[in-house]
Amino acid sequence: MAKNVRTMDCSPADVFTVLENGWLYPSWVVGASRMREVEATWPQEGSQLHHSVGVWPALLDDSTVVEEWDPPRRMVIRAKGWPIGEARVTLRVRPWGEGSMVRIDEEPVKGPATLMPGFLTAPMLKFRNAETLHRLAYLAEGHAK
Repeated sequence: MAKNVRTMDCSPADVFTVLENGWLYPSWVVGASRMREVEATWPQEGSQLHHSVGVWPALLDDSTVVEEWDPPRRMVIRAKGWPIGEARVTLRVRPWGEGSMVRIDEEPVKGPATLMPGFLTAPMLKFRNAETLHRLAYLAEGHAK
C-alpha cells in the first residue's frame, strides 16, 4: 500500500467540493485522461465515473466506483485501470491549522498488480499520488479563494 500526505491551504469542505464534481476527476487523478460520463448520483455510494486512461491513441475506457462517501472526512473509491487491475483509494481529510491535511492511501485489490510485491508497487504509487495530491491542492485551494 502506498500512503501520501499533503497539507492544503483550504478547508476540508473545499477539498470535498472538488471530489464531488466527477467531471474534475481527470484534472486531479494522474493517469485519467478524459471523462466520458458521470452518473447523476455521483458521489453517492455505488455511483460511477466513466473515464479513459492513457494517451491518445492508446486510450482504455474504464470506470471508478464510490465505495464510501463521508464528507468532509473520507472518500473511498475503487479505481479500475485494466489491464493493470483495480485499486482501492482512500482519501482522508481533516482540519489542519487554517487549512487541511489530506492523506491518500492506494492499494491494488484485483488484477496483475496484486501479484507484484509491495516494495515494487508502493514506490510507483507513492510517486504518482504525490502529483495527484499536488493537483488536488491546486483545485481545492483555487476554489477556496
